[in-house]
Amino acid sequence: MHKKTIEKLIIVVVIIAVIAVFRIFHLGDYLTLSYLKGSQQLFGAWYGDHPVAVISGYMIIYIAVTGLSLPGAAVMTLAGGALFGLGAGTLIVSFASTIGATIACFVSRFILRDWVEGKFGDKLSVINEGIAREGAFYLFTLRLIPVFPFFVINLVMGLTKMPLRTFYWVSQLGMLAGTIVYVNAGKELGKIEALSGILSPGLIISFILLGIFPLITKKLLAAYRAKKQKSASP
Repeated sequence: MHKKTIEKLIIVVVIIAVIAVFRIFHLGDYLTLSYLKGSQQLFGAWYGDHPVAVISGYMIIYIAVTGLSLPGAAVMTLAGGALFGLGAGTLIVSFASTIGATIACFVSRFILRDWVEGKFGDKLSVINEGIAREGAFYLFTLRLIPVFPFFVINLVMGLTKMPLRTFYWVSQLGMLAGTIVYVNAGKELGKIEALSGILSPGLIISFILLGIFPLITKKLLAAYRAKKQKSASP
């Protein structure tokens, strides 16, 4: 058997094994807001005693969740804000989410091409047209305004010709603003000790930002494109 074929089979077996463990042991139950909120003090104590180990463990789990397109990335982002705060949380989540997304893109490109093409072929044509029209900037806009879920973007982009290096830095840059908004919301959620905390100004502002951020971004990008087209016309 060809060496590359063996390598692909090994990767597929590992992926299936990890997903099977995730499903069999119901690990998704631990990636819920209620569980993470209930365990916040415990995680906070661990973080205080072993910061490097906790950050490393968090990043490994986050990368695995996004790399294998498992549910829980949004909750993990909120948890990052609650546990690490806005500054450190943004930095940690930004790198973990981008590394995981790039792994998902790599797996799609070299391992799951036929499956992804059959599952998301309709979205592939739309994205290919966008890349042909705008290049890497199209991926940047998809990261700012998620027309498709992020896991779909990761998988479908694996079937394009965009280099993984370009996919990585554009994704990290494009997801940064949204990451800040979500991490900040997690930081505010982490402060809630009672139901009255739901009405705190910080939390209200955070959820307002979550709602209006895509709208503002869409308006800004539309204005940028209009300006670009105007300058390009004779």
